[in-house]
Amino acid sequence: MKSTLHRLAFTALGMMLTGAALAQTNTSGLPSTLAWSAYDVGSGGYNQAVAIGNALKQKYGINLRVLPGKNDVSRTLPIREGQVQFSANGVGGSYMAQEGIYEFGAKNWGPQPVRALLLNNSDQILSVIAAKDAGIKTIADMKGKRVAWVIGAPSLNQNITAILAFANLTWNDVKKVEFGGFGAALDGLINNQADVAFTSSISGKAYQLAKSPRGANYPIIAHSDKEGWKRLQALAPFFFPFNGTEGADLSPTQPAESASYPYPVLMTYAKQDPKLVKDMTQAMLATFDEYKSAAPGNVGWALDRQKFGWVIPYHEGAVAVFKEKGVWTAEHESNNNMLIKRQTVLADTWKQVQSRKHADDQAFAKDWMESRAAALTKAGMDPVLKSW
Repeated sequence: MKSTLHRLAFTALGMMLTGAALAQTNTSGLPSTLAWSAYDVGSGGYNQAVAIGNALKQKYGINLRVLPGKNDVSRTLPIREGQVQFSANGVGGSYMAQEGIYEFGAKNWGPQPVRALLLNNSDQILSVIAAKDAGIKTIADMKGKRVAWVIGAPSLNQNITAILAFANLTWNDVKKVEFGGFGAALDGLINNQADVAFTSSISGKAYQLAKSPRGANYPIIAHSDKEGWKRLQALAPFFFPFNGTEGADLSPTQPAESASYPYPVLMTYAKQDPKLVKDMTQAMLATFDEYKSAAPGNVGWALDRQKFGWVIPYHEGAVAVFKEKGVWTAEHESNNNMLIKRQTVLADTWKQVQSRKHADDQAFAKDWMESRAAALTKAGMDPVLKSW
């Protein structure tokens, strides 16, 4: 009897160990270790990447190393240099990198051949957040207030530029306060060094501000103000009107009338191995149920929330997945091909500008922006790209 119990016990233990081993079997096709760059620690993008890493670990035994970056350049550089395979990036490291504008118009950058895998379109907002005690209820109320400027982060700064334009304001109408990173900018609000900063409503820092003595609120960007929206989208065409219901001090019964765009953007470069991209995309979709509730905003990674007509092309490896799932249309293919052609026009023009002599960096930048606009116009493309 005792030996029989021992055998049953060992059999049960063996089954448990086998089950555990099977749970850790890597059937994804992905390497055992992956690396992503992401936004700073405490941001919504970083928290999501960590949650996704946990799901990959549980389902496939894959280790995901998340490299935080303070700005667009520091998040995109590791992809360019091959230090990470993918990035949970923003519009700066995707759209602006593609276009070769702002920091990406510097001589050591230029237009980048970026590609998307998946876009996160959650119920959060990507907009300005204000300390409640600053009394900023609308964008017009930002006049004269202290506004955070993040060094080396063109997406954050240009986003605020566009939002200011909504109310016919510029940086000359506010007090610019410089910070070294996204996290530092939000800390600046908490510490009463600034009154307004750009954020994701689901970032850890937004929650910290809301719980701080200063409190938080989202200045209204009225959806009915059509002229305001024309001014905003002329500078930041990737924005769209949105009622945010997820994030600090937000809920379905307490929404914010504001603006948003996809964030994060899981992206890579065109040169990345199509099989690796396909396997990564499939793994993201296969583990969705495991991570969708593990961090604020993760629901936005769902396949049915993708915007296939956004402003950067999808990688061929990701497109293969979408075609297999029957969600990729001829219209999507046409738009993707147009965006890839646009990148070719930009890259060719950049080479021409680089081949010419310039008196200084300012002359180089002027030549690039003028040549860029002329080349895109000649190719039948709008210099300011708009999504559909």
